[in-house]
Amino acid sequence: MAEKHQVLFLTQRGLWHQNQAISAAPPEFDIIMRRDPTREEILTILPKVDFLISERVGVIDADMLEKAGSLKLVQRLGRQTWDIDLDAATKMGIPVCCLPIAGCQLVAEHMILHALALIKRTREVVQIAQAASDEWGTPKECTEDYFAYNWSGRKDIGGLFGKTVGILGFGEIGVEIALRLCGFDCEVIYNKRHPLPSHTEESLKIKYAEIAEIQAKSDVILNLLPDFPETYHLLDADFYQHCKWGAILVHAGGGTTVDPEATKQALQSGQLYGASLDTFNWEPIRSNDPLVTLAQDKDSNLLITPHIAAGAEEGDAYSRAYDYINLVAYLKGEPLKFRVV
Repeated sequence: MAEKHQVLFLTQRGLWHQNQAISAAPPEFDIIMRRDPTREEILTILPKVDFLISERVGVIDADMLEKAGSLKLVQRLGRQTWDIDLDAATKMGIPVCCLPIAGCQLVAEHMILHALALIKRTREVVQIAQAASDEWGTPKECTEDYFAYNWSGRKDIGGLFGKTVGILGFGEIGVEIALRLCGFDCEVIYNKRHPLPSHTEESLKIKYAEIAEIQAKSDVILNLLPDFPETYHLLDADFYQHCKWGAILVHAGGGTTVDPEATKQALQSGQLYGASLDTFNWEPIRSNDPLVTLAQDKDSNLLITPHIAAGAEEGDAYSRAYDYINLVAYLKGEPLKFRVV
C-alpha cells in the first residue's frame, strides 16, 4: 500500500465541520486536524507534513514556512490571504492558493438579493401585479408612446446604489459581500473583533467602524455575527433605537443574535424599513415566534426563509471534497486553481 501524504488541517470550526472535512478527504491523504492550535503545536507538526490547509484565517509566517521542510503547498480555504507571508512563500518556492468557499458565496448572494428585495419592496409589488386588480384603472395596450409607469402608485421604492452598508461580523462571507458591492458604488463599513490590515481594507474598498457608527450611518445592516454568549440578542430594542431611521436589516448570522420581539416592534414602528431573516432563535422556527405573525401580514416588508442562505447542500461531505482539489492537482502535476503565488 502506498504511503499516504500527511496533511495538517488548521481550522477554527467545530467538531461537526471537522468531521465533514475529514470524511471528504481523498484516500491518498492522512489528515491531521487541529482546531485553534498554539503556534508551538503547529511548529511541532509542520516538519512532518506534505501539505498545509488553513481554513479562512490564521497566521502563516516565514518562520513556520522555514520549519516546514517538506511542505509542497499551502491551501487557504477562502479568499483571505492577508495573514500569510506570501513573499516568504515565493522565496521558498512554496505555492499558495486560495479557494473561495461555495457556501460563503451563496450566503453573500442571498444577503444582497434580500437587501435589494426589501429596498424595492419586492414582496408587496409582486402581490399587486399578481392580483391584477381593476382598482388601478382601465388597461390600455402599450405602445412606443403609451405605458403606465408605476400604475399602482407605489412610494419609497429605492435602490442599493450609493447606499451605506454596514456589516456586523466580517469574515469570509463579508469578503464575498464586499467584492459584490463594489459594482453598486456603496460605502461599506464593517465591524469585527480585530480590524483588517489597511492594505486589505483598501483592496476590498471597506472601512472599519465601531458598532455605534454602523448603527448611525448604515442604510443597510448585514448581520453575520455568530452565536456567542456576548452576542445573544445583541440586536435588541436598544440596538434598533440607535440605528438610522428607516434602515434595512438582513440577517444570516447566528440565530440568537437577533431579538425577534424587538425586531417586530422596530418594523411596526418604522424604525426598520424592512428586514430579512434566515436564521432564528429556535429552528425549525416556532409557530409562536413574533416574526411569523408579522410575516403573514401581506403588507409587511419582512422576509423570513428556512435557513437556506448557503444553499440546499450546505455542509454536505461531498462538497468538502473540494477542499482538497489543489492537493490532488499538485500530485498529478496539473495546474493549481486560484493560485496566489
